Amino acid sequence: MSLKSTLEIDIVKATSSKIDSVDFENLLFGNIFTDHMLICDFKEGAWQKPIIKPYEPFMIDPSAKVFHYGQAIFEGMKAYKDENDAVWLFRPDENFARFNKSAVRMAMPEVPEDVFIDGLKTILEIDKEWVKKGLGNTLYIRPFMIAIGSGVIAQPSTQYRFMIILSPAKSYYSGEVKVIIAEHYSRAANGGIGAAKAAGNYSAQFYPTKLANAKGFQQIIWTDDATHTKLEEAGTMNVFFRINDTLYTAPTSERILDGVTRKSLIDLAKRDGINVEVRSVLVEELVNAAKDGSLKEIFGAGTAAVVSPIVAFSYQGTEYQLPKVENSFAQQLKEDLTKIQYKLAEDTFGWTVKV
Repeated sequence: MSLKSTLEIDIVKATSSKIDSVDFENLLFGNIFTDHMLICDFKEGAWQKPIIKPYEPFMIDPSAKVFHYGQAIFEGMKAYKDENDAVWLFRPDENFARFNKSAVRMAMPEVPEDVFIDGLKTILEIDKEWVKKGLGNTLYIRPFMIAIGSGVIAQPSTQYRFMIILSPAKSYYSGEVKVIIAEHYSRAANGGIGAAKAAGNYSAQFYPTKLANAKGFQQIIWTDDATHTKLEEAGTMNVFFRINDTLYTAPTSERILDGVTRKSLIDLAKRDGINVEVRSVLVEELVNAAKDGSLKEIFGAGTAAVVSPIVAFSYQGTEYQLPKVENSFAQQLKEDLTKIQYKLAEDTFGWTVKV
């Protein structure tokens, strides 16, 4: 994939920047946005010329199909600034490919590579001062697409809007994370849209997560919809389990998102000599491992959180504490990954792309 800009883009720059009013040391994730946004519409069977313009609300017809039939997809990416003020992306080809897989599953048009990649490169060049140096500082990138065609007949839209917005960020989760294992609610089902980054996947999680929060748990470990015996994802993240010195994670499927961080951690673990098994992990296995002391770690993995250690889980009313381990796989893999992302270690995998 090339990051050489070949796309014609209309650019309307903001007359002034709001960057000086932002407290970069006390950011709430996803609440502050940069000065510009990218918009590219699909209509009459073709993608139109993209425009980068000042970040602002826009008008949309009340009958737009995104409101009525949920045609909406998105991606999550980050930009990093190294010590030499260069801006880097991490595996953008993976996010681009997954975005279009989501589009196909939701009967939406695929976004051309130049619109996605060249558009992203251009808006990052314009708003590069929003990418701050220092480990933990990132610029979160949210590409998304919605159905803007009007009419409430139940069929796919004929008009769509692709956009990219940017948000300066620090850590996503803070404090200790405790989870409850789902026994009734499901994140996704076979034949459904669980493998797509569709907006509806996330809204469906809100209610059971609210119930978990009321019981003192921050997230849910989702189980398979048919039997609720297989462990699948943790909240909005892929999930890993360390039993003794083997790392386990569920295989991707129609129900499980093909996480970029997930696959990167698997590769790093194998490089570091950690035994990794990609297979279904049963709830019964996890409980037994917690009881006999062989369960060492559970952690979530995703773009926003990177790696999020879990300190305890609950199942059928019993809470199981995770031990504190000195040679934490979660900590080791997070350090390995972030050093590559911030260009503090050699990228032998070829994952990082300079903007």
